Formats: sequence, structure tokens, C-alpha cells
Amino acid sequence: MTLPIYSDAQKRHDFVFLFDVTNGNPNGDPDAGNLPRVDPETMHGLVTDVSIKRKIRDWVDLTYGNEERFKIYVQNKGIALNALHERAYTALNIKVSEGKQKADEVEQTRHWMCENFYDIRTFGAVMTTKVNCGQVRGPIQLTFATSVDPIIPLDLSITRVAITQVGTDKNTEMGRKAVVPYALYMGYGFVIPHFARQTGFSSEDLELFWEALQSAWELDRSASRGFMALRSLYIFSHENPLGNAPAHHLFERIQPGLADGTTTPRHFKEYKVTVNDANMPDGVTLTKLEG
Repeated sequence: MTLPIYSDAQKRHDFVFLFDVTNGNPNGDPDAGNLPRVDPETMHGLVTDVSIKRKIRDWVDLTYGNEERFKIYVQNKGIALNALHERAYTALNIKVSEGKQKADEVEQTRHWMCENFYDIRTFGAVMTTKVNCGQVRGPIQLTFATSVDPIIPLDLSITRVAITQVGTDKNTEMGRKAVVPYALYMGYGFVIPHFARQTGFSSEDLELFWEALQSAWELDRSASRGFMALRSLYIFSHENPLGNAPAHHLFERIQPGLADGTTTPRHFKEYKVTVNDANMPDGVTLTKLEG
């Protein structure tokens, strides 16, 4: 079966993704009382690459985590990373000497970790801890996502009937909940074939990444995040592994903006996404995948 061009891990891909949030906190800032992250100069909302990768990791873990090649290294289950590194040394029958491993032993364990952990060969990892498995630079890199328009986070008061302390006359307690009424975010990503060859990242892995990026939002539901959804995914695929055009020129072809007559958006339908697919550079193919 012929792979679609956007799933060929031997080609370079630059991609744009649009997602939105309704009455939720897409990515709280612990340094600001867990309020939604914002650029204080422009008041545009921010969602970190770490937050987006967490969704992808959790989706892959839930759907393929029982398969050997699709284990997840950066977990949210409190598993110590050194314990995972020791698995590599045990599997390869190499004695663990904390901080004293030979270069060839580190290289062997680095390769084993790439083979067995999907997120390492996808996003990379720094594994130079006491049990040293080296460093990996992953072929898929993501930027922070930024809201298309400025946002005004709301810090709402809430009450609950579940009190925390006995012996009090209170029947309710006060709390806070921070939300964004509505925001459309745009993020960028890159697939670099040179690093894919180094980590063993395959076309099968790339197909799984696209599937996860589209589907992970459906599993990552919580009351605090409100309603989040991926709206569109635009992939620029290059025939030349080094690229046929600069990424920033391609990204400028995707321009989301408010629809005519809209001043305070509360739904994706109140945005218009303009896609300039005319006169594409030679060797570049644009594919749109719906969210």
C-alpha cells in the first residue's frame, strides 16, 4: 500500500494546527495561581508544547501501550526515570555503574530506549541521569500555541458542599475556577527526517502521530479544561528532506481571522481560516486533515 506523502518519515514536513477551548483552562500557569497562560504584553493566550505532547503521550499509552515498541517514557504515573533506564541495561546484559558507563554502553542503551519508547524516538529525551542512557533529539518538534486574538481569563468564585474540616458550622466552602470563555489557538510543528533516521522513527510512527494529534483531545477531557477540540491540521510536505521552502513562508499561507461582523467570538464558526494554496513552491504539497 502506498503511503500518503504526509506519512513518509523520510520527507520533511512542517505543519500548522488549530484548536479551541470553550469555558475552560487549556493550560494553567502554576506561577500565576494556575490562571490560563498569557503573554502579558499582548494578552494572547499560550499553551505550551509540553501540554500538547502530554495529550499525545497519554493517547498513545491508552491505545498502544501494551505493545513493545509503543511504551511511553515520560509518564504521569510517578514512575522513576532511572528505573526505566535500568530496563535497558538489564535487557542488554550490561552492568549498571552509576555515572561510570562506557560510551559504547550508553550508545547501546540509547538505541534500546529509542526502540522501545515511542515518545523518545518521536520527541527525544535527556537521559543523562545517574543511570545514563544518553540524549536523543527527536524528529518531531512543537512550538507553543498562541491564541489568534487576545483573551480575557475569568477567575470565577465557586462554592462546594464538601467541607474539608469537621467541627465547623459552615455547610459550604468557597473556591476559585479560572476559565477562558472562548479562544482559538494556533501552533506549529516540524518533522525532521535527519533526526528520524537517528532515532528509528518510522512512517508507521508518523502515521500514529497524526492520528494521536487528531484524536487525543477526545480522551483528555476534564471539567477544568472545558471543551477543547482540534479544528484543523495543515501539513506542508517537502520532496527534499532538507526542505523546498522556508517553514515561515509556508505558515504565512494559513491565516485565521474573525469573520465579518464578529467582535467577541464564542465559537469556531465565528472565525474564517484563509488558506493560500495557489502557486505552491516546487516540491511542496499541502494536505489538510480535519480535526
